[in-house]
Amino acid sequence: MTGGRSVRFDPRCTLAYAAVCVTLAGSALGFRAAIEQLNVYLRKEAVPLRESLDSIPVVLGDWERTGEDVRYGADVETELGTKQYLLRTYERGGAQGRERVQLHIAYYTGLIDTVPHVPERCWGAAGMIMTEQPHDVALQVDAAGWPLGSARNAATGEPYPTTMVRDPVTKKEQLVHLPLGDWAASVTEFQEQGDTRHRVLGGYFFVANGRMTSSPYQVRNLAFDLTDRYAYYCKVQCTMVLPSDGATDEAFSEAAGDLVRLAMPDIMRCLPDWPSWEGGAAGTAPTPKAG
Repeated sequence: MTGGRSVRFDPRCTLAYAAVCVTLAGSALGFRAAIEQLNVYLRKEAVPLRESLDSIPVVLGDWERTGEDVRYGADVETELGTKQYLLRTYERGGAQGRERVQLHIAYYTGLIDTVPHVPERCWGAAGMIMTEQPHDVALQVDAAGWPLGSARNAATGEPYPTTMVRDPVTKKEQLVHLPLGDWAASVTEFQEQGDTRHRVLGGYFFVANGRMTSSPYQVRNLAFDLTDRYAYYCKVQCTMVLPSDGATDEAFSEAAGDLVRLAMPDIMRCLPDWPSWEGGAAGTAPTPKAG
């Protein structure tokens, strides 16, 4: 009732409304059928790790773990967005004394939200002073010993580099596929409040669906290819404290590059074997194997 009078709808309005609802429903069904026909996946499925990240050896060449692996509290893990991570410090001796690199690996899969926690976003909020903007630094990774295999990346057609890795538990060797892309890290330089003698360098890159990138924006494109049914990405970050009066990028490139070269085969032993998961893009998911 409105002002004592009843309101009646014109039957033609009711028919028009019903027609619009039917059209929208039909369009939704048609859109869903179309994306299924085109093998387009708007919702990504999770891909499990093959091995826990803490199975990465504590001794890698000249590098040896110092201290214990760090586990965050529940609040920090919630902020990080994953409980599947490794935070470990490696140390080696050299002509310039002891060198330390903190290795941080964080794994994300399935419904990946925003990308991700990186130094230029987090360290400034923690009170550190940025002394140099993010920039790419080529890592000194000698990949000459990694021959190209027969498996090819579905997106690029490039063959994956391969290497053999000994399982730390079974001691059996297994073939692993290494990621495609440039060995470069996005490096940002910071200074602790009141300490002008040292610089803290945080450099990272991502492995996403079998490929690498140093860009926190490009990683979303790699991990969210519409033709991939599954999705994962992994941040690999190295942190070093270096004297301010030295060539910090060069020192980071050599030390972090050497550690990454030694760690990467075992990192890929833990991550999904992407060539086998690519075979699931047409709807037949492979059964992941741990060995």
